[in-house]
Amino acid sequence: MSAHQLVGSHVEAALKEAAARNISNDVVARCLLSEAIRLFKSGRPNDDIAAELTAAADNLDEDTPLVFMRP
Repeated sequence: MSAHQLVGSHVEAALKEAAARNISNDVVARCLLSEAIRLFKSGRPNDDIAAELTAAADNLDEDTPLVFMRP
């Protein structure tokens, strides 16, 4: 099982449990984002975390070519 599959299975379980408690997917997503940032902060500088989040935001549209940064 890949890391992505492992995390994905936990996310699906969290979404199912949240739905049973009338917690929206949006709220779960915000909580997951907060937890991801908490994990990033344990070993990465804030600028690096911001760049990671910006890259993810820049690539939200699946129909748009990926944005690449040039050194």
